[in-house]
Amino acid sequence: MAMPDNMKKRTVLDIRNRRVLCPALFMVAMAFISLALPLSVNAGGSSIITMDAGADSSSTVQLTIDKTSINFPNANPGTVSLIPANEGAVSVTASAQIDTGSTATLTVTAGGDLVSGQDRIPINNVSWKATGDDGFVSSGTMSKENQSAGTWTKSGTYTGAFSFYLANSWSYATGTYSATVTYTITAP
Repeated sequence: MAMPDNMKKRTVLDIRNRRVLCPALFMVAMAFISLALPLSVNAGGSSIITMDAGADSSSTVQLTIDKTSINFPNANPGTVSLIPANEGAVSVTASAQIDTGSTATLTVTAGGDLVSGQDRIPINNVSWKATGDDGFVSSGTMSKENQSAGTWTKSGTYTGAFSFYLANSWSYATGTYSATVTYTITAP
């Protein structure tokens, strides 16, 4: 069909000019998207629809430990200076969902010394070595004070294993000793 002489010819999209192609395609795509959206018009007025979308997120942590107790066997202090726990390594999984800039912290606190009746073995005679994902403290000594066993600055699941050792000594009185140790994971 021929165009009348009184009409001006307009170039809508010139694909020879690559710098115009991307913005022009974007504007065409936005026009199609705009046409696809539902339109609400009231006669004699206009309508404004406001929608807020949001999500509430706060820090969440979880700690899983595969053993609830460990035992150190009897050993000759003359030949065994460091007694490993019978159960081997204790697997620990720390999961944290934290805000950017926050830190999840795993702490360990002994409730007291190892006790058998009136006899005591100082809790600092128990030590650990940790292996696993980054963030676990590689080694430490039990204490009645809170101490760090791991820290993480990103959300995720971190798996490690703690191996426990008792420093052996001729000075220990015979008996069955016990102590409670608490692991706690926190995040702001």
